[in-house]
Amino acid sequence: MEEDGLDDLLAQISEPTSPKKSKQDEQPGTSKSTSKTHCVLVNQKQRGNPLLKFIVSVPWEYDEIIPDYEIGKTIGILFLSVRYYNLNPDYINNRLKDLGKKYDLRVLLVQVDLKDPHAALKNLTRICLLTDLTLMLAWSPEEAAKIIENYKIYENKPPDKIMEKIENDPHQKIVNALSSIKPVNKTDALTLIATFSTLENIIKATEKKLSECPGFGATKAKKLYRALHEPFLKNQMKPDVFAGNICIEDIESVENIAE
Repeated sequence: MEEDGLDDLLAQISEPTSPKKSKQDEQPGTSKSTSKTHCVLVNQKQRGNPLLKFIVSVPWEYDEIIPDYEIGKTIGILFLSVRYYNLNPDYINNRLKDLGKKYDLRVLLVQVDLKDPHAALKNLTRICLLTDLTLMLAWSPEEAAKIIENYKIYENKPPDKIMEKIENDPHQKIVNALSSIKPVNKTDALTLIATFSTLENIIKATEKKLSECPGFGATKAKKLYRALHEPFLKNQMKPDVFAGNICIEDIESVENIAE
């Protein structure tokens, strides 16, 4: 019964419709106070929300807007707690109807305030997937406020500001490569480089030599040694399978070996 109710809910909001507005209001991501792009605009309904006192890195003010928080002209954020969603499951449906298709980026910011939120989060994830919402989770008012602040801070920043930086330093590349092997961490990687000097020496080192490094034991050394010496292909072909001329029978025999 609950699944049927959810399907009905999703059917209603899969293509949200916005209320009739003037031509100026119909433009995506606009509010009545179009000039107030220097700060985070906050819906009057958010008065009393504890997260507001933690928004300190960017300015904010109340305004007549449709979402709970508006960042510039293109980002609209709806706020919801898991506890409130369980008590009022239709609330998000009504908010999405009002929001319509406004804003280039539509965010559902969910504060997880229950010990067992999995069922609610599963339903909210389905709703977000079907209504083009970005789901963001916070476990405290402080964390929720930080997410809103970051959206404002990076509003006009290029993508490379928030992308992982690629290291060009060969030494750092070796550290990253070694620390990608479980359970080797970056400290272990630095220890290996300090002990063996080069990646070639690390690869040539015996399992016993690896286990003698500070912070290494038999188990970690064994996993590292195995990762450095295991073939990439599990099913290896016989060495002279393709020697000489290749015919259909040779290919079929190789496929039989692989199977």
